[in-house]
Amino acid sequence: MSVIINGTNGISPATWTTAGRPSSPVAGQQGYNTTLNQFEIYSGIAWVAITSQAYTATYLVVAGGGGGGSGFSGGGGSGGFITNSVNLTPSTVYTITVGAGGAGAAANSPASGTSGANSIITSIATATGGGYGGGPSTNGNNGGSGGGGGSNSVGSFGVGGSGTSGQGFAGGNGCLTAPNYGAGGGGGSSAVGVVGTGTTGGNGGSGTASSITGSSVTYAGGGGGGLFSGGTAGTGGAGGGGAGGATTAGTAGTANTGGGGGGGGYSTNYAGGGAGGSGVVILSIPTANYTGTTTGSPTVTTSGSNTILTFTSSGTYTA
Repeated sequence: MSVIINGTNGISPATWTTAGRPSSPVAGQQGYNTTLNQFEIYSGIAWVAITSQAYTATYLVVAGGGGGGSGFSGGGGSGGFITNSVNLTPSTVYTITVGAGGAGAAANSPASGTSGANSIITSIATATGGGYGGGPSTNGNNGGSGGGGGSNSVGSFGVGGSGTSGQGFAGGNGCLTAPNYGAGGGGGSSAVGVVGTGTTGGNGGSGTASSITGSSVTYAGGGGGGLFSGGTAGTGGAGGGGAGGATTAGTAGTANTGGGGGGGGYSTNYAGGGAGGSGVVILSIPTANYTGTTTGSPTVTTSGSNTILTFTSSGTYTA
């Protein structure tokens, strides 16, 4: 109940904690939430903040990794990796987009993979999808991290794609050296992809560790490069990168790490490339400010004084 204080026009509003909100509120009912330190009003559906007091959250945005090419081909680059802090404005809806991994090239013909898709927190951060791994003699594509270049036994080799500043690194070049013509590894979020040699595919570049969830997890490793008829295929970079193939298909990047897919090898035909791993978006929000209003079914955990939202598919958070 509101009361007049000392005969002035000031009022003392009703107060409650988040746990102690009125059990049967009516539309338009308002008061001061001492847990969140803000005024709020019941909309008829949910409690909505009526102050503009921003609070600080930490985020991690990882885009989808690029797919590997087919047949002695480059590994896919990792998705871009961005982490920072930001002030969130109460009642604002923040849209989360989680980027899909790029497809690996199909078997039986020489081809490049496809690039990964961007992951986004609207108006805050956009991580760029990983570049695809180049097919034989084809350049890797630019991206969050660049895809590796493909190789060939004659003529020319592919050059690794470029990474995006602050998000990832370039892919490695392929080579023309016998007997196995190694393709380049895809770039990772913390290191370039390795150049192929005559007997080895280039390893994928390493990813980056983050402890935003409360424990250390490495994300955004590049895919390993493939070879021609033997040798040692490139390994996937730490952080979900898929391995390349010597005579077999490249392996896929790990889901929700943004790892690049491995480049395919060659035996009697062109083996397929591995798909890139999907991305992820993670928000770490002070529990005292967490509203609980989300869509898209993020995983909700806690770490110390923070509530952690892990989005493995698209959704929203209302601050």
